[in-house]
Amino acid sequence: MPLSPGQPRALAHTRNVNYQGFQREDGLWDIEGHMRDTKPMVFDIPGEHTWQPNEPIHDMHIRVTVDTNLVVQAIEVSMNNVPHGECPKASAPMQKMVGACMARGWRKSIDLHLGNEQGCTHLRELLFNLATAAFQSIQGTFAVKDLNTPPPHLGRCLAWGFNSPLVERRYPMFFQWPEKKPKP
Repeated sequence: MPLSPGQPRALAHTRNVNYQGFQREDGLWDIEGHMRDTKPMVFDIPGEHTWQPNEPIHDMHIRVTVDTNLVVQAIEVSMNNVPHGECPKASAPMQKMVGACMARGWRKSIDLHLGNEQGCTHLRELLFNLATAAFQSIQGTFAVKDLNTPPPHLGRCLAWGFNSPLVERRYPMFFQWPEKKPKP
C-alpha cells in the first residue's frame, strides 16, 4: 500500500542506496553497497565546493568479500565524490573490518573499529546494511546449524520474534511462549 499523498512540498535532497550480492566462482561472496546524494538545486559549502543541480555530493561504493560463515575476507572502498578533501582518509580504516563477522555483533564491531572519528558516517551507514544484503544473498544463512543456537536473524524484528507465529512454524525448537503479563 502506498503512502498517503504528501502535503505541498519541494524536493530538497535525494539519497539513493543500492545493495547487491554476488556469488564468486571461488566460493566467496561479494556484497556491494552504493550511496549517492544529490540536490535538485545549486548547493554550496563555502570554501569547499559548489555543486550543480543533481551533481553527486556523495558517491561511494563498498565491496565486502565474505565467506559462507559471513566472515569478512576483504573490503574495498571507492569514494568518487565527497564534500570535503579529508573524506578519502576514511577509506584506510575500513581494513579494520577484515576478520569481523556479519552475524550477531556486526554493528558493535563497526562502532568499535570505525565509530566516531575513526571512520566515515556514510561508509558506516552502508556497512550496517551490507549484512542484511549478505543474509539475503547467501543461501543457508537462515539454516539451523546448531540445535542449541538460534539463527542470527531470530529476535531481530517483530515477525522473527522468538514468540512469533512465524518462529513457531519455521523454528519450533527456538519458539518461546509469550510471558503472561501480571494483572494490575
